[in-house]
Amino acid sequence: MTDMLEATFAKKLPDFELQADFKMGSEIVAIVGPSGSGKTTFLNALAGIVDPDRGTIRLGGRTFFGDGRPMKIRERRVGYLFQDYALFPHMTVQENILFGLPGRPEPPHVRGLTELLGIRGLLGKYPREISGGEKQRTALARALAMKPELLLLDEPFSALDDATRLRCREELLRIHSEWNIPVLLVTHSMDEARRTAGRIVRIDRGAMQELPHHPEASL
Repeated sequence: MTDMLEATFAKKLPDFELQADFKMGSEIVAIVGPSGSGKTTFLNALAGIVDPDRGTIRLGGRTFFGDGRPMKIRERRVGYLFQDYALFPHMTVQENILFGLPGRPEPPHVRGLTELLGIRGLLGKYPREISGGEKQRTALARALAMKPELLLLDEPFSALDDATRLRCREELLRIHSEWNIPVLLVTHSMDEARRTAGRIVRIDRGAMQELPHHPEASL
């Protein structure tokens, strides 16, 4: 059975109020819009990094926000790939990937992830010793290592060259087809949104609007 993400909430920001009214199943949805429009705040609310002022956030039968105290970040089972990857510089690639699984040996699915993403040979290296594309794939492996029920990607390809961006997009699509979980992708590129996602939602000054998959208007 597909887990449905339902997010209906409001969050006051300095210049406007983010008003989320959003549902998705096990699909890839792109979130587009100008800088400062509320895109990252929307992801942060789903992950539990910020709390809405009011409303509800639910995934399947679990309530993240809205019934009593907000669910803790670790209990939400949300994988989050940050825009700058947020790798720990003093940890190896392997230690970064296993960070959310403290005290446990490498599970079989993590070995499969590192092989799928082509970073098996990098496990002993530090972030300063690997390329931007390798950092991106390491961060993606870390986000997936906990077997999340929701994957959030904040501008994951923005710092990559064209060839690496294409390869990483293909890897994301392959992983989604195997894991079959909801994936939210924040991007400034309408082309990337069209190529990667099945639906496109625009956020502008906190207001959400679903767009046709091939809109003529630019960002």
